[in-house]
Amino acid sequence: MAALVQVENVYKRFKLYHRREQTLKETLLGRVRGRPTTYDEFWALKGISFSLQEGDALGLIGRNGSGKTTLLSIIAGILLPTCGQVRVKGRLSALMGVGVGFDMRLSGIENAFLYGSLLGLPRAEISRLLDDILDFAELGEFKDAPTRTYSSGMLSRLGFSVAIHLKPEILLVDEVLAVGDIAFQQKCLEKMEALRQQVGVFILVTHSPAVVKKWCTQALWLDAGRMRAYGPAAEVAAAYTQGMSLPKESLVSLEAVPQPTAEAG
Repeated sequence: MAALVQVENVYKRFKLYHRREQTLKETLLGRVRGRPTTYDEFWALKGISFSLQEGDALGLIGRNGSGKTTLLSIIAGILLPTCGQVRVKGRLSALMGVGVGFDMRLSGIENAFLYGSLLGLPRAEISRLLDDILDFAELGEFKDAPTRTYSSGMLSRLGFSVAIHLKPEILLVDEVLAVGDIAFQQKCLEKMEALRQQVGVFILVTHSPAVVKKWCTQALWLDAGRMRAYGPAAEVAAAYTQGMSLPKESLVSLEAVPQPTAEAG
């Protein structure tokens, strides 16, 4: 069976530039003379590899700053890897954060069309689904108001509603359900449960081992950008909770992770 998501030896580097007050003259001279700008390199991901087939549900777990959202952003095509390759086969929908892909000057309805188009939904299909999208988002009379006037909960509801109505083959979720009231969160969880059973591949970023065990078939524990553990969801979640290592056959050896061979931004 062909993989729907293939991640091969992915590295991601960010440049952390030092803050220093510079005059316009210094800036221009630095460019003209080729004087290097000082920065530190931060490798957010180091040698990540895995493959997911239809029916797989992967939980990405780890502490803040471990690289979970960076990895999800690369799979979604929002970021490019510094080294390595990612292959995605099928319609992908990503719930990456509040208001991502929205134009805050536009109304809720206009942003439903904009966001849906960005996610690959034809305008005619968005028109057909618009009432369902707005009803699920619970925008009420604010559907015609500029989204700059929306609360974070309203933005999250609208983004979530558009994304779930795409009927994606690959669904990426980055803990967006933390926003909103309890009633809406419960409605989202019920919808997510149904979607999880319908999509080909489901990838979830979470801090909750319980969610990983309940919703995922596999889990990847990221630690400082490296694969600390990868395997059955229950085993990895338990290891993460206890802070212990899994059996050697279920672990990725840190020493075995190859170093990047290409230089990129």
